[in-house]
Amino acid sequence: MGQKRYQSPAKKLLSWVRKQSKKMKIFMGVITAIVLVVTLKLVVHDHNYFFVVAEAIHSIGLLVLIYKLTTLKTCSGLSLKTQVLTAIFLTVRLYCSFIMEADIHTVLDFITLVATLWIIYMMKFKLKASYMADLDNLPLYYTIIPAAVVSFFVHPTTSHFLINRMLWAFCVYLESVSVLPQLRLMQNVQIIEPFSAHYVFALGVARFLGCAHWIIQVYDTAGAYIYLAGRGYFWIPMVFLAEMVQTFILADFCYYYVKSVVSGQLIVRLPTPV
Repeated sequence: MGQKRYQSPAKKLLSWVRKQSKKMKIFMGVITAIVLVVTLKLVVHDHNYFFVVAEAIHSIGLLVLIYKLTTLKTCSGLSLKTQVLTAIFLTVRLYCSFIMEADIHTVLDFITLVATLWIIYMMKFKLKASYMADLDNLPLYYTIIPAAVVSFFVHPTTSHFLINRMLWAFCVYLESVSVLPQLRLMQNVQIIEPFSAHYVFALGVARFLGCAHWIIQVYDTAGAYIYLAGRGYFWIPMVFLAEMVQTFILADFCYYYVKSVVSGQLIVRLPTPV
């Protein structure tokens, strides 16, 4: 008789999770997120660090892409449209940062923008043959136009010029949906190679940290932060909603990423869309 194959606790847990219903998986995901947020609240005392760490993680994700483009000489599995949207909201946010509140975020945004522009250059010119243009098929106006329309009506109420306040809102809303073309491409491909998967997972972690910041701020002020005086009645709720949208958009992929890592697989396999 052969010996029973040993399974690590992590693999046993993953195997048990797989057998659960979709509703149970969603419930467990929510509970896990709540536990993580509570842990962050207790461990990190200055919650403004969340945004700095989130931007740093985004930069790390871009470094992973740069490594892929320079060593493997291919951009297969990457969405050029997501990179373009990223460059747009970073450019707008960088301008607003100089005008409204120049700080460490401005420096991080500049570094991230330079890296993103380099990736766009490589994908459009140096590695164009490996770009999956036919699968990167989500129109840009699906994201840009709604973000522009919402920013026209809902933006912060500060002492700055109206156009600057609208641009700030625009970059917040556009960032929340900028990953959609990348997710659409991955759904079309269904098999995601490691470097692209690492990049998208980094985006998911970064967005979770941003969302955690808003949740903790709302909790600490007993909900008063949502309608903070002087910021516009709907502005803070819309920022909070944008962060939630980003987090939930990426949550599904992050589940399959963790599932693949725990299983020891280098490639992330997404389910076939129904």
